[in-house]
Amino acid sequence: MKNKNKVALITGITGQDGSYLAELLLKKGYFVHGIIRRASTFNTSRVDHIFRDIHSKGRRFFMYHGDLADSGTIRKIIYKVKPDEIYNLAAQSHVKVSFEIPEYTMDITGNGALRVLEAIRDFQLETGKKVKFYQASSSEMFGAAKPPQNENTPFMPQSPYGAAKVFAYNMTKLYREAYGLFAVNGILFNHESPRRGETFVTRKITRGIARIKAGLDKKLYLGNLEAKRDWGYASEYMEAAWLMMQQPKPDDYVIGTGETHTVKEFVELAFKEAELGDWKKYVEIDPQYYRPLEVNVLTADIKKAKKMLGWKPKTTFKELVRIMVWHDINNLKK
Repeated sequence: MKNKNKVALITGITGQDGSYLAELLLKKGYFVHGIIRRASTFNTSRVDHIFRDIHSKGRRFFMYHGDLADSGTIRKIIYKVKPDEIYNLAAQSHVKVSFEIPEYTMDITGNGALRVLEAIRDFQLETGKKVKFYQASSSEMFGAAKPPQNENTPFMPQSPYGAAKVFAYNMTKLYREAYGLFAVNGILFNHESPRRGETFVTRKITRGIARIKAGLDKKLYLGNLEAKRDWGYASEYMEAAWLMMQQPKPDDYVIGTGETHTVKEFVELAFKEAELGDWKKYVEIDPQYYRPLEVNVLTADIKKAKKMLGWKPKTTFKELVRIMVWHDINNLKK
């Protein structure tokens, strides 16, 4: 197999994107190493199905405790693993929460990327081994910029999270241009799946519907229903991330569907899919879920990704809603 000897290191491997990327790379024959944060409770549910006992023969999946706030440990892991590719997916990624803990968000989401980049630079200088770097950039960097947004659209972030991602984006580009690192930014628009975190609006909706259908809850409390987003399927977006790392030259790419839907549309479709009738009977607006600054419209212009990567989304918005709704309904039955 062409990639059987390739070694990848993934930060944020226990997240939605990290788990899908790990699956993809293992299928392609990679040795996959992941960094996880130490916690007093198990936080590996998304990757438990690919984990193998440390005594197993032929094991190609490994995990290490680490944190993007700890540059020393990041360096130790890189020097130990000697990766061909590093995917930086770790972040404090909740936009609303970033207003509550802005300093921490900047340290992990922004400076965390810088710590990895600096470790790669030192590793390359000392060993001569080239390492490719992928930075998980976000459509939240565009913020108030006029849609559709592409690689040339100016960034106008409307949250500490968006601002931290802009910093990480700029440092990735700077290290590419100043030091010749193979460093790319994947500017991913909203991407969802049954593995999405339960506090993010799409998963909050589908979990809430499952609980209502099971008779456990009577209401679902949400914030701004008029926000417009470009929603795609997370596993497909990880294929795009991998493709960026296989190009002859490093560059930045916008990844999305090119379609925009409101939160209200997601709600309507999800309740219809679950056969619960009029969603208005169940949904109430709670102002505490509003952001101090709102991003009204995000729409991806993916011409460059289509042309250069040969990538395009496969799962429709309707299919994505159906997948997520029935996963949560069936999961609750178990």
